[in-house]
Amino acid sequence: MLLALPLLLPPVTAVAAEAAQAPAAKAAIDTGVALARWQLARMNDTSLIPRATAGTRNPRGWEQAVFWIGMTELAEAGAPVDIKKAILDLGAANAWKPADRPYHADDHAIAQAYLWAAKHGAGPGAIEPTRRVFDHVLANPARVNLAFYVPPTGYNDAECLTRWCWCDALFMSPPAFLEMARQTGDDRYRAFALREFWATTDFLYDPAESLYYRDSRFFERRDEKQRKMFWSRGNGWVLAGLARIIPLLEPGSDDRLRIEALFKEMARKIKVTQKPDGYWPPSLLAPENSPPESSGTAFYTYAIAWGVQQGLLERREYEPVARRGWAALTLSLQPDGRLGWVQQVSDRPEQVEPQDTQYYGVGAFLLAAAAMSRL
Repeated sequence: MLLALPLLLPPVTAVAAEAAQAPAAKAAIDTGVALARWQLARMNDTSLIPRATAGTRNPRGWEQAVFWIGMTELAEAGAPVDIKKAILDLGAANAWKPADRPYHADDHAIAQAYLWAAKHGAGPGAIEPTRRVFDHVLANPARVNLAFYVPPTGYNDAECLTRWCWCDALFMSPPAFLEMARQTGDDRYRAFALREFWATTDFLYDPAESLYYRDSRFFERRDEKQRKMFWSRGNGWVLAGLARIIPLLEPGSDDRLRIEALFKEMARKIKVTQKPDGYWPPSLLAPENSPPESSGTAFYTYAIAWGVQQGLLERREYEPVARRGWAALTLSLQPDGRLGWVQQVSDRPEQVEPQDTQYYGVGAFLLAAAAMSRL
């Protein structure tokens, strides 16, 4: 007499699918770890970065901070213990201090790594220097509008930089404020982050194109074919930022539902702007003759893979987008181990070369590796 298999056993096809996925997940992590270790060995060597500045060399500045944010995701996805140790060592070396400008979103980015570290061995003291900065911002909010005007003294003196008046800021600062609210139970941080997030979105988001202008200087700017200029990495900052913001909001809350809808709306546009080779062009509406560009591509690959894994994006439609992006990213790895084709620090689409690398490009790649391992 034949016995029926227990109903609790998964179908053979499911078991086979899981077995087939395991090597791909490990390969994504292994690729990310190899790049992370390559970069860790060169954190004090900026000779490979074409436009290195004092900011590039700042271990609390945004350029390096994005690398450490990627490291936290890689550690979460199952990387070896040396990845976690490097994050904890970095925070301790920085005395857990954010960068120096209390209102500037870029200087809050490193706090995302500190907040992660506080839950993974560093203890609650790791968030205290950032909490003091955030409390100062809450007690003395900036009172400027979001119009981006560069004074004669230079870009960094633009008054609106005390708020989130450029789209990159939506990756840099809101996840830190929202995680601070979760860890402290103080809802003021969440309220501030969401108020400023929606102010920036209302100002910079173009609903006709489902994309963000980098800042208000680009509202009227057009290319030679009279197309609007939407910077790939700029919108990559946003879509990746949304993927980091959404899990920090209460499921079913009005803000979470609105941001999820925004994420899906942007993802639809990003899907159709991907080039056949898997990359996204530096200017999203101008794909012709565009070079590979790995930083925007990495942010989109991360966000779309995350969206599929979370059930926000339909797998059949979007998983191929993420996989094409990941394939392109692996081709961006150069023979010496670096991540190439990273557009340098800028605020608009520019040319990029095979050997161009940067800390934030590596960080975006690590985010993508972690998301692809879960996909």
